[in-house]
Amino acid sequence: MTVRNLRAVATALLLGAAAMAGAAVLSSTPAAAALRASVGKPLQEAIALYNAKNYKGAMAKVNEAEAISGKTAEESKAIEQMKNAIAVASGDPSTPAGAEAKFTNDYNAGRFKEVIADAEMLRKVGRLDGKNQQIIAQAYYRSGDKAGCERYIKSNFGANPGDSVLELLMRCAYDAGDDETQRTALETLVAHTQKAEYWNILLKLSEHAQGMRDPDTLDVYRLKLATGTLSGKDDYITLAQLALQLGFYAEAQSVLEKGQAAKVLADERTTKLLNLAKSQAAADAAAMPKNLAAANAAPQGDALVKIGQDLWGQGKAKDAVATIQAGMKKPLADKNSAAIHLGMAEISAGQKADAIKTLESVTGPKGDKSVMIAHLWTLYARK
Repeated sequence: MTVRNLRAVATALLLGAAAMAGAAVLSSTPAAAALRASVGKPLQEAIALYNAKNYKGAMAKVNEAEAISGKTAEESKAIEQMKNAIAVASGDPSTPAGAEAKFTNDYNAGRFKEVIADAEMLRKVGRLDGKNQQIIAQAYYRSGDKAGCERYIKSNFGANPGDSVLELLMRCAYDAGDDETQRTALETLVAHTQKAEYWNILLKLSEHAQGMRDPDTLDVYRLKLATGTLSGKDDYITLAQLALQLGFYAEAQSVLEKGQAAKVLADERTTKLLNLAKSQAAADAAAMPKNLAAANAAPQGDALVKIGQDLWGQGKAKDAVATIQAGMKKPLADKNSAAIHLGMAEISAGQKADAIKTLESVTGPKGDKSVMIAHLWTLYARK
């Protein structure tokens, strides 16, 4: 029996009954090459028994061929392929191919609890690799055990799982109501990829965090604009209104004009808001020398920090950096806010290393929104 003929038969068996198990196909050999009769005959008999679904008898014949001494590399490959085919077809979980087949069949049949239980079977035959662990995590998710999915991923994938695992962890955490884990997964995905879709989810989650003040929300919306995830009329209007409310008139004007350029804003309300922003921005610009002098003379630095924010909104990043830094040399009511807005100005000025250092200086107790905002802008600075 030629190796080519045996390979054709065995491959057909494997592809028909065990494609999921990933059994290896024999490598190409010259047509004239042949298995010795002492090896080829029991393998032919094994194929006949296999076709008759007599897997025990087929394996006995394969073992008979395997016992022959002095086997060539091609003979060993043929024997191994038949062993895998029989193990898959018989579902023998004590073999790697059989265990993989049972595992795959359980998943495809929706037997997710059995898939989870199959982990120990795979471990025993050395097939509990990262790919199969991810399938087990998916089985937890699809079985409805979202908390179990979280626990499994955290216990088995270390501190730096791949992006596909992080996406699964994010979904499990969302369904389990675990905002902290969802945020952590999202932040890691953002850091790895900087994809707008992840930024969008992360910023929406941040926007709705408990305890957000208007200045915090403004900084989240500013980051939406910076990351290209500001979308729709409501987002543009919200950002513009927050900027107007907090006294950043030139920034509000710029946002509204960008919304119009994007053909998102075209109604009468926008026109009224834009006219208001323009008039207030003009008055603010006229009063800037007087306001700046007063801020420089003040014992506290908060007024300088606010003027620096205003300059940043006008697109004057370097002036903003210098002004905020001057304010930070004086006592401040909110040091974290000053550091956040200095970091934002440094990013815009192209000073990313300085920005990261500045933003990482923001500290506070767990749940402090300033820390969250600073971390978000740090992720952006690392882009």
